[in-house]
Amino acid sequence: MSRSVAIIGAGPSGCFVAQALLKADPDLQVDLIDRLPVPYGLVRYGVAADHQGTKGVVRQFARLFERQGARFVGNVEIDAALLVEVQNAYDAVVLAGGLSQDRRLGIPGEDLSGVHGAGAVTRALYDHPDADALPQLGRRVVLVGNGNVAIDLLRLLAKSPEELDGSDLGAVASEWLANSPVENITIVGRSPAEQAKFDAVMIKELGKLSGVSITVPDLPDTDSPDGAKKIDALRGLAGLSGGPKSIAFRFGMTPVAIEGEGTRVTGMRFSDGAGAQTLLPCDTVLTAVGFGAGPEALDRDRRVAEALDDGAGCLAPGLYAAGWFKRGPRGTIPDNRADAQAVAARILSDFERQPEAGKPGHAMWQGRGGIVNYADWQRIDRAELAGAADGRCRHKISTRAEMLAIVAKTEETT
Repeated sequence: MSRSVAIIGAGPSGCFVAQALLKADPDLQVDLIDRLPVPYGLVRYGVAADHQGTKGVVRQFARLFERQGARFVGNVEIDAALLVEVQNAYDAVVLAGGLSQDRRLGIPGEDLSGVHGAGAVTRALYDHPDADALPQLGRRVVLVGNGNVAIDLLRLLAKSPEELDGSDLGAVASEWLANSPVENITIVGRSPAEQAKFDAVMIKELGKLSGVSITVPDLPDTDSPDGAKKIDALRGLAGLSGGPKSIAFRFGMTPVAIEGEGTRVTGMRFSDGAGAQTLLPCDTVLTAVGFGAGPEALDRDRRVAEALDDGAGCLAPGLYAAGWFKRGPRGTIPDNRADAQAVAARILSDFERQPEAGKPGHAMWQGRGGIVNYADWQRIDRAELAGAADGRCRHKISTRAEMLAIVAKTEETT
């Protein structure tokens, strides 16, 4: 009997682990299990809606299921009790469910009305089934964070409706952006510009926006090749004056407090490296300072802290971690590919030192109701593509109920 591997989380890291395993040993049984009825996780719900080129990685993930024999087990919520069942049924289990909770700043005023995490906002923009409604924004926004998530949100807020053609933004998100009252966005980072977490190519993309005016502070030269790319990209934006929506970059500023009148935000206070404080007036604060483990994360922090070999992704005998679940919220899709390949190598190495397998693997799901398989996902996918509105590449279905109704309807007609 061939070895069996369950990967909990069908996002990019889970798919990369599956790719590496099946390339090395095509006889493995590999199941990708996800709590949603659809695969691809962060690619579907985290990559910006206007970055369809990046989303194209799902074409290689599709080959996992269509050519390499991996199975999709969707619409299955893995809690602690079910995880034990999965561990008993598979020779190896990989936790690759990512991180979903916006990290807090930990400063006074963070609970005022008008303060929103970028993760919560982008999940709503990208039609995640668990997202809350899109928030009401004001005219003056302070965006805290200098990673790629912050730049994605900045770019979407600054784009005109026409510049969003070709994206997969839904009708609600498109209307929300089109009717946004935002006039001014100040994006603030703790680090100096050359140490910011964003990629230089993301900054250059802002220079293509038609309706913005951008100001950038004086920037120092740097000996770091990567830092120099960021500095040069920022300098390329300086003085851009193509439209009425203003964007200002600020660096080296540490959040101190969010101020307000009553329950509503009126400004945000920062401290520079010399201890001087600056108050930026605003009526909305968006935070993009990373992610942590949400309530569905299977006690992620404890498992990682107590890992048998955290560097190799081995949490315990037969239990592994990959992606953000393992490494924390850092790294691009290519970074996570390399990490996933290392985790797969560790699994295969452990298999070589263990007795031959005899666990049932996928058979544990037989007879369980509500499971969505890869063929079911293809039906959902076809419905989304067929329903695309003018200027959009797909109509992303935003509720589990509607997804499952498509699956059920198809089953009734076959």
